Amino acid sequence: MGFGVFIHRSDSIYDDSPAEQYQFPTQYLGRVQACLGDWIIYYEPRKVAVTRGYFAVAKVAKVIPDPKASGMYLALIEPGSYLDFVNAVPFSGPDGVIERGVLNEERRISGRAQAAVRPISTADFNRIVLIGLDEHEPELPRLDEPGAAPRADGFEDRAQALFTFDHDRDRVMQLSSRIVRNRLFRRLVLQAYDKRCAITA
Repeated sequence: MGFGVFIHRSDSIYDDSPAEQYQFPTQYLGRVQACLGDWIIYYEPRKVAVTRGYFAVAKVAKVIPDPKASGMYLALIEPGSYLDFVNAVPFSGPDGVIERGVLNEERRISGRAQAAVRPISTADFNRIVLIGLDEHEPELPRLDEPGAAPRADGFEDRAQALFTFDHDRDRVMQLSSRIVRNRLFRRLVLQAYDKRCAITA
């Protein structure tokens, strides 16, 4: 398993439906299979007139031969896993290229940037997703914010105690991935319930 980038154009000649399936030729089979069971980021290339850049994430559930097209395959997307970014993420930002893995040894953009399917490092994946899901305003603000009415259920909110890890350095990468996955999960749940309470709605 591993993260990947799938290039998708709004005017694509392929039988793509980003929330459901991604069609690709045999040459990319190995790369797509490497993403099986994990998350990929959709990217619209800069050649598109009004490009969205990196615009969504989805989870690859299965890879099968395309029953309608010889020599083609389909990456089937896990139902409910597709999520549009709150913010479109450009290929390049103020600090240079967002996806550092497309740079060569001379720190220039390599041919990898043209590949329709390519692996992406955990660091690049986290960077893109955190920018894409960065919300300036909270999606569902807490009731105990300044100016809010007091709680009527008799419970009091208390500050959460900090949890200290004994081996911080060994957990940096794992913790980073968990933060991104938690944010993805939160957005998917809100999307599934149309931002309404699942109990009282």
